[in-house]
Amino acid sequence: MSERTKTDPDIRVNPEPESEGLHRRDLLKMGAAGLGLAALGACTPGGDGSGEKPRLQRTELGSAPEQPFATPPMDLVRIGYVGTGLQGTGHVRNLNRIEGCQITAVCDIVPEKAERAANMVEEAGFPRPAIYTNGERDFERLCGEEDLDLVYNATPWEWHVPIMLCAMENGKHTATEVPAAYTIDDCWAMVEWAEKYEKHCIQMENCNYGRTELLWFHLVKLGLLGEVVHGAGGYMHDLRAIKFEDRNEGLWRRAHSMERDGNLYPTHGLGPVANCMDINRGDAFATLVSMSSPSKGLQNWAKDNYPEGHPKRQETYVCGDVNTSIIKTQLGRTIIVGHDCNLPRPYDRINLVQGTKGILQGYPNRVYIEGMSQRSHSWDEAADWLEEYDHPLWKQMAERSAGAGHGGMDYLEDYRLIKCLREGIPTDMNVYDAAAISAVTPLSEWSVANGGAPIDFPDFTRGKWKNYPAWELFGA
Repeated sequence: MSERTKTDPDIRVNPEPESEGLHRRDLLKMGAAGLGLAALGACTPGGDGSGEKPRLQRTELGSAPEQPFATPPMDLVRIGYVGTGLQGTGHVRNLNRIEGCQITAVCDIVPEKAERAANMVEEAGFPRPAIYTNGERDFERLCGEEDLDLVYNATPWEWHVPIMLCAMENGKHTATEVPAAYTIDDCWAMVEWAEKYEKHCIQMENCNYGRTELLWFHLVKLGLLGEVVHGAGGYMHDLRAIKFEDRNEGLWRRAHSMERDGNLYPTHGLGPVANCMDINRGDAFATLVSMSSPSKGLQNWAKDNYPEGHPKRQETYVCGDVNTSIIKTQLGRTIIVGHDCNLPRPYDRINLVQGTKGILQGYPNRVYIEGMSQRSHSWDEAADWLEEYDHPLWKQMAERSAGAGHGGMDYLEDYRLIKCLREGIPTDMNVYDAAAISAVTPLSEWSVANGGAPIDFPDFTRGKWKNYPAWELFGA
């Protein structure tokens, strides 16, 4: 499998002749049709663009666990890695450096990439892992045959849920790159399988571990922001050139914009804000409204970069260039979640958290706390706050994470996962977080298709969010 790669020139995933384009490939249906989803019976897939309201609740599942899930401590976490392209390779590199884990199997549809990952493991001083390269579903053989503790995947979006369900069904914990799912059915499937098989099912959101995001979290936890009442996050990233490549994400990501109109990638912006609000740990998402702008960016890119008559100029896109979604929480807080990937713009994730005593804002990173900032009504640079308020994890791990992907946050998310598994404590993020944050996408699609109408969030914890303990400060 290949993941959300961006710049790797060696990746060639199911290459198509350029003359054929994507033609709305059937790959978008794989998530809802994946392994095990037949058990959901009458559930209507969300996010199909039809405007039909998804089934939001699964009352037949009964109660969620009374306490956050944890398993007995592990001396060694044995890992099977599925999807060893650019992002997957980065995680392989990180895991090779983390004490107490070992990659014992790798899987990819491109044999050269699996061999490359296996070489990396061997060069790090571990035994050469088993290699699985027999087509798109060879992860099933890996899950069934290998003696593993964790199956971790960095594949195209439509494969995340099938791989995770297969892993749990075969007795393995599982983790995935973002977004974990993009239909309500699949969100519930993750929850159902995690509870049924008593396995971790985790969405690996690296931005939760960004230095600025954890500085914000630290300031909130210390009470310096007062009571948090509002937040905003987003994914504003000009992906036009990447989406039109004949390799990497261009082989699959553009297809989503042909079929789906909504907030397709909410996790990077929303995850850190949700942590500052203790979502699923004292508060929960309640309702969402969403609206999209017209769809112009991809059409214009194709017109400007391909000659008349080229198949890519014949493609039709439905995803609005700018989507704005607004979430209201059970405690009445508000969160704005943006998505803007088809127009020219600098990169931005917003990273805004506002409380009764001040406000934190990203891009550029700045702080204003009443009575503590240097001047009234004026921003401080966030760097001025780092010396005293840097998060403990970054104080302890900055040197060790240096050089890892995305400024070191990729290493920290991998490190924390392995630490939690080895110590037998609840993981920082769990299946309810994966489901709730992923659900933004199909709910936004329904709201857009219905003129910005509000829609309720599923309560994946079935009320347990009221009692689950808040996310605490943690360290190395």
